[in-house]
Amino acid sequence: MSTQPTQIRFARPAQGVPDNDTWAVTHEPVPDPQDGEITIKVRYLSIDPAIKGWITDKKSYIEAVKPGEVMRGFGVAEVIASRSDYFKVGDFCTGFTGIQTHATMDSRQLRKIDPNLAPLSRFMGGLGMPGFTAYFGLLDIGNPQPGETVVVSSAAGAVGHVVAQIAKLKGCRVVGIAGGPEKCAYLRDDLKLDAVIDYREGSLLEALSEAAPKGVDVYFDGVGGETLDAVLMIANRHARIIACGAVSTYAQMDAPQGLKNYTLVITQSLMIKGFTMRDYMHRIKEAFVDLLTWEHEGKIVFREHILEGIECYPDAVKMIFAGKNNGKLMIKLGD
Repeated sequence: MSTQPTQIRFARPAQGVPDNDTWAVTHEPVPDPQDGEITIKVRYLSIDPAIKGWITDKKSYIEAVKPGEVMRGFGVAEVIASRSDYFKVGDFCTGFTGIQTHATMDSRQLRKIDPNLAPLSRFMGGLGMPGFTAYFGLLDIGNPQPGETVVVSSAAGAVGHVVAQIAKLKGCRVVGIAGGPEKCAYLRDDLKLDAVIDYREGSLLEALSEAAPKGVDVYFDGVGGETLDAVLMIANRHARIIACGAVSTYAQMDAPQGLKNYTLVITQSLMIKGFTMRDYMHRIKEAFVDLLTWEHEGKIVFREHILEGIECYPDAVKMIFAGKNNGKLMIKLGD
């Protein structure tokens, strides 16, 4: 193999946000594929807030990564050797490739993709897990109706900016919450949301009350914490709250904080439902077709924030937790 394989491994637990000491770099050779296996060359790596949960030994939807193992991560890859009946050399695929440049894997763990339909990077973002998460969370759980008010936290992020656009497509009044003037300007000027809130400025509850004078019918929650508490204060009766993430608490997972306004869930007959894409893997084609169609029709745009080189992984992780990414954060790997 002409390019030296590189792996990013989980080295030691992090007390808060993972830092450089959390990771170790290795250059171990990749074995030849056996029956049913393929060898892949990774082209793009996804950077996700779920990273913190994957290296925390707490009950979750997936087993924690153990120290010494290649770090878990989504990727888009090219097949460079195959002993699989499903994949041939030159095919492209996506799935949990791990944070590495090359790998030999069971071909059943990966999903074939068609690079003729969209740029490869799109399969990491709007036509990948973030887009699918937005689609199913909002439409299947939130069930927004025309004229309803939908609030989206982390609205300039990988999932949030897709949620906001789908909600607009469905005829809703959409309120986006983000941090900083650049992100808020993107939501206001590019995505044309009905109202935009900078959570770093002033009282969030006051801003929400002004932005959603008729209350909130659907809330797509990616942050939890104080933002969720504030939304509960103005949630309408029978509002639907989609629990997709809790990024505001990931740095303090050893001492999580509960909801202050929990009684409103009872008195307002609210629904809070959490989910992961594990619940919807059998319906990916449905989301893919709709999202691709909307993009081709110019009804939705996918924002990507692309870094280059696997060596920037530690900094990319810090970036995602500092909220410095604009849209879907990913790493492009060189040839």
